[in-house]
Amino acid sequence: MALFLTHYSQQFQKATPGERRFMQRLQQKLEDDYLVWYDAPIGRKRQHPDFIILHPQRGLIVLEVKDWRLDTIRQINPSTVTLLTPNGEKEERNPLEQARAYAIAIKELLERDKLLIQAEGRHKGKLAFPYSYGVVLSNITRATFESQPALTAVIEPNLVICKDEMMEKVDPGDFQQQLWNFCSYEFGEPLTPEQIDRVRWHIFPELQIKQLSLLEADEPEIPDLIKIMDLQQEQLARSLGEGHRIIHGVAGSGKTLILVYRCQKLLEEVTKPILILCFNVPLAAKLRQMLHARGIGGDRFALPPSAGRVIVRHFHRWCADLLETYRIEKPSWNQFRENYSAELVKRVSRAVEGGLILAGQYGAVLIDEGHDFEPDWLKLVVQMVDPQTKSLLLLYDDAQNLYGKKRRRVSFKSIGIEAQGRTTVLQINYRNTAEVLTVAYEFAKEFLSQDEASDEDAPVLIKPQTAGRAGVMPELVRLSSFKAEAHYLVEQAQKLQKQGITWNQMAILYRSKFMGEQIHCQFEQAQIPIEWINQNSDSRNFNADALSVKLMTMHSGKGLEFPVIFLPGLGFLPHPQGTPAEEARLLYVAMTRAIDRLIMTCDRRSDFAAKVAAALKRVGA
Repeated sequence: MALFLTHYSQQFQKATPGERRFMQRLQQKLEDDYLVWYDAPIGRKRQHPDFIILHPQRGLIVLEVKDWRLDTIRQINPSTVTLLTPNGEKEERNPLEQARAYAIAIKELLERDKLLIQAEGRHKGKLAFPYSYGVVLSNITRATFESQPALTAVIEPNLVICKDEMMEKVDPGDFQQQLWNFCSYEFGEPLTPEQIDRVRWHIFPELQIKQLSLLEADEPEIPDLIKIMDLQQEQLARSLGEGHRIIHGVAGSGKTLILVYRCQKLLEEVTKPILILCFNVPLAAKLRQMLHARGIGGDRFALPPSAGRVIVRHFHRWCADLLETYRIEKPSWNQFRENYSAELVKRVSRAVEGGLILAGQYGAVLIDEGHDFEPDWLKLVVQMVDPQTKSLLLLYDDAQNLYGKKRRRVSFKSIGIEAQGRTTVLQINYRNTAEVLTVAYEFAKEFLSQDEASDEDAPVLIKPQTAGRAGVMPELVRLSSFKAEAHYLVEQAQKLQKQGITWNQMAILYRSKFMGEQIHCQFEQAQIPIEWINQNSDSRNFNADALSVKLMTMHSGKGLEFPVIFLPGLGFLPHPQGTPAEEARLLYVAMTRAIDRLIMTCDRRSDFAAKVAAALKRVGA
């Protein structure tokens, strides 16, 4: 059965009768190594072929489907077709010419990539795999088609699939042969999985992952090493339809990529503003930058076509904004110093319930790191979604829940999230090397373990699975004092920078304020550019692209990622302010921020330093 990357059941509803029948035949008659896209926009121009089919041996096939009947075709030439419709005559583009134009556009796009073209021989510089195009005439039989000279003169018979050739009774081999007949040439070597990913990377730029890596310091226009959503992520991102949706995903599984993709798609579908929420300030800043890189404006960037339509906020800033917008008094910091955030949320909730703040004012609400949200927060946010769209996306990883003092088992239905039958689990971690992920999980597994939820309507704890990318083993270096730890980080950062790793590919995550102060001081003395994210309230809106080492608390690192992560001060962990389980989760999250390298230090014995050392020994054994 062919793999449909655009959601079969959703697309089936909007397709024409002929397109529906053809979709059914593709699903029934093709093997599982065929990839199929229906009505998926291609390239930067967002053109919409009816079907794109990709096969390792048969290459790329572009098809247009027409439900014409013979008596509705008034005139046809190589460029246009005149049809009789209930509203009179209508001129359309010749579908064969249309399919050809799409195929040529894709071919020219792919031929820019040296890894997708033939390197030598008489076809040097041409695609290294077949490409073809054709037309499906869902209501005209082969005999009728070939009896019409006007049709055969402008649509080549071998480039057509007719009504009787897409019947349910047709043999799968015969059906596939019709597709293969579109192409007059073959190549012996099938497309590799890596080449298939490159084809997808070019045709569907919204799937591209813009991620820093040790291998991409000076990335060329078309990199040799591309990063793209895998097929499961793409299928999930394209299939998110109406209604409330929940994605349970482990750290590094691509949840945020799916959120950004979803935002892009929703901009074409909703008219009201789109709200993106998260818990911590640095992640909000990072999300704005990710959207900006894709040409999505948001409230901080005046870029068409979405300027002002995408609002990215951390939750409490959003609450304060609502109170200011609707001229409702905010709580006094002096009066509510201990419970200021809770009072802020209460006032917004009361105002929404009392009609002072407009409910349903967002065309869609997307929540990243939703495991950090209290049930009451989620209940409030649900009320802000337009009841006409019901578009709510909640991204969740129970293993990264850091802020709840007690882990409450609250069903989503009880707080207004209706997502039964519309939840998805992502278990594969694509961010970290196998070594980083395995050491992090070995350290924290006794704290992360709990019974899985009995149904899909409650938070789920998922054991991550590595995508298998190998790298350098994490390090735990023992030093004489914390000052020596800070000095060691300076030396290591300088060493890595000389090896070609840019300053902004490194981040230092610390647990206690004194650590941040000492590290910041030593890096400044060494004249290494360093951006202290938690130095003050303004510094949390950091610039990820600025060429500086990022210094932040472990909590602020949630949702972020860097090729190199330094974790100092393990000798002081667990911190007395948290329980061992809470502190273990925090360190696990900090460790899994590392894409490639994880360097940890300590200056004294501690329970966590010992557990990390034991995890390193078990993984390295």
